[in-house]
This record gives sequence, structure tokens and C-alpha cells, in this order.
Amino acid sequence: MRREIGMLLALVLVAHPASAQDTSTPRPAASSDRLERLRREIDLLRLTGADGRVPKAEDFTVGPRTIQAKEVHNGSVGVSDGDLHVAGRIEGDAIVFGGDIILEKDGEITGDALSVGGRVAVGTGRVDGEIRTLTGPLQVSSTSRSSAPMGTLQTVKLVIGCFAILFVIGVGVLMFAEGNLDGVVIALERSVTKAFWLGFLGELLLMPLLLLLLVGLTLTVLGILLIPFAIVSYVIAAAGVITLGFLAAARLTGSAVTRRVATPRAMSLRALMIGTTLFAIMWLVAASFTWHPLIGALLRGVAAIVTWVAMTVGLGGAIASRAGTQRPGARSAPHVAARDDLAWQTPTPVTGVAAARRPQPKAPRDPS
Repeated sequence: MRREIGMLLALVLVAHPASAQDTSTPRPAASSDRLERLRREIDLLRLTGADGRVPKAEDFTVGPRTIQAKEVHNGSVGVSDGDLHVAGRIEGDAIVFGGDIILEKDGEITGDALSVGGRVAVGTGRVDGEIRTLTGPLQVSSTSRSSAPMGTLQTVKLVIGCFAILFVIGVGVLMFAEGNLDGVVIALERSVTKAFWLGFLGELLLMPLLLLLLVGLTLTVLGILLIPFAIVSYVIAAAGVITLGFLAAARLTGSAVTRRVATPRAMSLRALMIGTTLFAIMWLVAASFTWHPLIGALLRGVAAIVTWVAMTVGLGGAIASRAGTQRPGARSAPHVAARDDLAWQTPTPVTGVAAARRPQPKAPRDPS
């Protein structure tokens, strides 16, 4: 009987210290979901500028934690969903998610004190490093997730809007620069192949020409001041020439299926509208398959290649015709000699030499 009582007392004495030790030790973040969230929050925290002294997610404790007086903790301390009371000394940083950092009397943190979703109350304590607070919790979802891709309806609306703007520009070109558009179309009708290679060469030289222009402007002080304006002007001019060439290619495409109408301008407008609509339909078909990654990508690739070829051909035609101001193959009108009956006329000045008289034909001599 005595032996059984002694064994029972021994078990009680052994179990009591163990339980006391368990209650004094902070509880780790055992939940797998919580650990995953902590890892993401720590990654986001490091993106804000925190260094490598942030503890690992497994070293964070859940719930309130206290560093007792005269206690020295070597290393950084991490707490989640609770307050951190510091009455002793922390040899490192103190990071708290969803709680406050409260320094009691004689509490000291040799590193930084950071509270996410809480505050840092120093009181009579001391923080050797920086004191930082984030008023709200770190938004993992809004920071880590990228923006969602455009849907099918949004892509279709974008295509319709772009080609509507392009058609409005084309109408403006027909109203105010029809001669330039005709010149580019004539250049394309003469040789599409030559226009393509000329446009391809022009695309390759776009950036080198800009760099050469900038280098030339840097030679003088006034030129350096004009560099921003030169860049803007160059980009606008290049975009204008490319747009003019594409409109000419669209008009040439539409003219192949356009019936002849009463006036040349009406025919040009109809051809431009039909050509632009054909390109728009091609992009609308590609946009309608945005929901399918493979088919949508193939259709967009085909539309992009066809559009690039049209833009390259149009650019070549614009270069060959000097933006439509010179029609390839057209020669200057031959000089028409003045009629003999008008050659005698001379301008009459206000004062001075009088105008010449009209020469009279001489009477034939009598052979007798």
C-alpha cells in the first residue's frame, strides 16, 4: 500500500512541472492555414522594406505574449493575433500582426518595432531601431493577384471603338487630304511588292532616324532645348504617315469589291468604309474567341500578321509618294510653247518702255 502511494506521488510531482512548463511557453501557430497566411504576410512585409531579421512563420506565436522583466530574448520576436508586452529585453526586432506592441517599464527592443493592424506604445521603454505601424492588415489577395484579363465582351467593344475612331480619321483625311490619300493609293497600285519592302525598310529605320535626329540636336544648345519637342513631333509624324498608309491600303482593299458610283469622292468613301470594315470583321472574329485560349490566340495572330502587312505596304506607299505629295511615275507637264500670235506681247510697265506693236505680215514682192 505504501509503495503504491509513493508511486502515485512521484507521478504527480513529475506531471506538475511539465504542465507548468507548457503553460509558460507561448503556443506556436500550429494551424496550416494560419501558417500559409503568415508566410504570405511575411513575404509582403519584406517587399515593404523589412530586412531578413523577420522571423519565419513557424517561429511566430498566436495570441498575447509577454517578455518578462529581466528576461533577455535573443533574436527577433513574432506575434500574430495578439499583443506583445515587453518588460524585459529583445535582442532583435519585434513584429506583431493584428496586435499592439506595448513596452512596459524598463522594456527594451534593440531592433525595430513593427505593428501591422495595431500600434506601438513605447511609454517608459526604449526602442533602438525604427518604430513603424501599418493601420490596416496586409491585403494578400489584392497585392499578389494580377489583374484579370479582359473578357470577350470587353474585347469586342475595344475592337469596335478602335476601328470606329480609325474610320472617323479616314473621313477626315478624305475631306482635308484627299489628294495625299490618292497619291499613296496610286503608289500601291503601281507595285505592292515594292511598297512592302520599302515599308519594311522604313520600319527598321524608324528608331535609328530618331536617334540620329537627337544626336544632331545635341550639337547645339538650342537643339538640346528642342529635343522634347523633336521627339513628340517625330512620333506624331510617324504615326500620321503610318495611319495614312494603312487607310490607303484599306481603301485599295475595299476598291476591289466596290461598285463604281457617280462621283469619285463617293467611291473613295465607300471603298474606305468597306476596306476598314473587312479589317474590323477579322479582329471581331478573333475577339469573339477570347474565351478559348488556343483558338483565340491563333485568330489574333492571323489578324495581327494581316494588319501588319497592310500597315507595312501602306507605309511603303507613303514613303514612295512622299506622303502622297508626289505620285510615282508622274512626269512634269511638258512646256507648251507660246503661240506665235501671242509671242509679240510684252508687259506694259507703268512708266518706261512702251509695249511692242503687233508685227504686221509683209506683203509679197511682185516678181515682175
